[in-house]
Amino acid sequence: MRYRVPDLAADTWHTAEIEVEKSHFLAWVCHTPHTAAFDALVQAAKASHPSASHHCTAFIAGPPGEQTQIGFSDDGEPGGTAGRPMFQALQGSQIGEIGCVVIRYFGGTKLGTGGLARAYAQAVNAGLESLATREVVERDHYSLRVGFAHEAQTRAWCEEQALPVQHAEYDGDGVCLIIGWPRDVVLDISGLENRLKTALEIQLIPSQRP
Repeated sequence: MRYRVPDLAADTWHTAEIEVEKSHFLAWVCHTPHTAAFDALVQAAKASHPSASHHCTAFIAGPPGEQTQIGFSDDGEPGGTAGRPMFQALQGSQIGEIGCVVIRYFGGTKLGTGGLARAYAQAVNAGLESLATREVVERDHYSLRVGFAHEAQTRAWCEEQALPVQHAEYDGDGVCLIIGWPRDVVLDISGLENRLKTALEIQLIPSQRP
């Protein structure tokens, strides 16, 4: 599976702001590969804006469509008017591993339940519009054994195929390269075998599959 995630370093966030009926909504968006990253965002938002009326939240700590590592909170707003529309905006973006806090400063005019839901969704969408993203490729890990004389050519082939070599183990018979093969691509090393003019031993590492 391939999907986009926020292109943000740990403990950093992307921000956007909108105003609706004199209420200010500040959206903080971060990369959340796990729930701890989202918790850090919430703590930072509350520390930076302790006097805000609300700190509403939504996150997806997994790929688009994740059903377990998800969550949202209205933080005192009427039920269903903040966290859920925020979460739906994140879902609709098809961006994975993403979390958002919307910080609200009340402007004195009540927006009603429909108005609140639209405002919180709009704030999230404002953050998503200018958010830089990068692609994540889910991979299986394989051990590929080659002789010493073929290591350089094998590494060059892997680079050409955009296959990360994540580890190398050497012994008296040669080298075992641990490579990450895209899960959505059928395993095929025939091109490498043709280049090296030899059959190669490759094995899936089961323990690496989630």
